[in-house]
Amino acid sequence: MPVFAYFSIELIYICIMKAMIFAAGLGTRLKPFTDHAPKALAEVNGRSLLEHNVRYLQRVGIYEVVINVHHFADQIEEAIADNDAYGSEIAISDETDMLLETGGGLKKAAHYFAGETDLVVMNVDILTNLDLGKMIDAHKASDVMATLAVMQRESSRQLLFDGGMQLCGWQNNANGQQKIARDIAGTTPYSFSGIQVVSGQLLEDMPFEGKFSMIDVYLYHAAKNTVKGYDHTGNLFIDVGKPGSVEQAEYLFS
Repeated sequence: MPVFAYFSIELIYICIMKAMIFAAGLGTRLKPFTDHAPKALAEVNGRSLLEHNVRYLQRVGIYEVVINVHHFADQIEEAIADNDAYGSEIAISDETDMLLETGGGLKKAAHYFAGETDLVVMNVDILTNLDLGKMIDAHKASDVMATLAVMQRESSRQLLFDGGMQLCGWQNNANGQQKIARDIAGTTPYSFSGIQVVSGQLLEDMPFEGKFSMIDVYLYHAAKNTVKGYDHTGNLFIDVGKPGSVEQAEYLFS
């Protein structure tokens, strides 16, 4: 298996671990493209979102990737085969019978990560210049169940963190709904960036079944363990999930 060294000013990242990319979503915000193709294959500057993120993981030495599929699953599998998995080893977690959302998707794929100490999980429609190697280092240096990439930016739904960046809750800014794991007095809202480093222990304690969100899993663990935020405010970031975002992404990541 190849190893890629990512050089920064002070550190050399040689990260041998596995990752999962969530690529099963319907991509309804990206219509009309997703009427005939999966959002994972939407192209930014001549490369699909899937390829961008497989290569993003390669920069920190991650070459073993699990991808869940549902919407136009055959097109994703064909793209992987036609491109020799973009130089990585890619396993498919098949959700064609039922879309399981992020939590259910990871739980179904958990057997791929048996024995792993940690893993990276990310959404396929995210593009960012976040230094993933530094985020992994921060996670490994802390005794936490998960580390979530977050930013100070506008979003309809946000996570609530205390002064130590410990997850305390979640809120829907549109309707005022909240989910509380710890005391939220004095907390600060951050928007989730769809990238996370997860402890292998968390995969052994996911108390939900069927379709469920990873946010519910993190709130469940935050009530009794530590789930931390990793603030990367200031980095380039875009959720390539709606019309117009592809053009914006091409400009930002030209």
